[in-house]
Amino acid sequence: MKILALLLLVSGVALAQAPAVQAPTLKPVGTVDDLMISFIWPASDEVFYITTRDLPKTEEEWLHFRGRMLMLAESANLLMMPGRAWDNDQWMKDALRLRDAGTAAYVAAKAKDVDKIAALSDQMYAACVGCHNDYRPNYRKRPLTPEPLP
Repeated sequence: MKILALLLLVSGVALAQAPAVQAPTLKPVGTVDDLMISFIWPASDEVFYITTRDLPKTEEEWLHFRGRMLMLAESANLLMMPGRAWDNDQWMKDALRLRDAGTAAYVAAKAKDVDKIAALSDQMYAACVGCHNDYRPNYRKRPLTPEPLP
């Protein structure tokens, strides 16, 4: 018992004296436009048009779809990175809206719940339009809820 207590004491002292590993500085690789074109736009379209496209059928197709919904949610985190975020106010609110919608799409994709994914269309629309209204030059200002189809 004394040996065990001594070993615990020595290991605790050794760990306390170990140098702290500093987290690396985050450095954007692509631009906001790169994220939009490569990840956010295609994945959000999959939410918007889930009922008009071929649905995933196999486990592999669902795995890929789920991965794209995860990329959509995680892309919002990338938009909030230093070096990409335009400000700490409305930009962050818009990015959080995208993350919430993307996270819900990811959870629904894990459950293979097509109806839930389709129901997220308005939430995804609000996330996209909100940011575009605030930060995209020459964007025609739109309400955060889609206008009904004629």
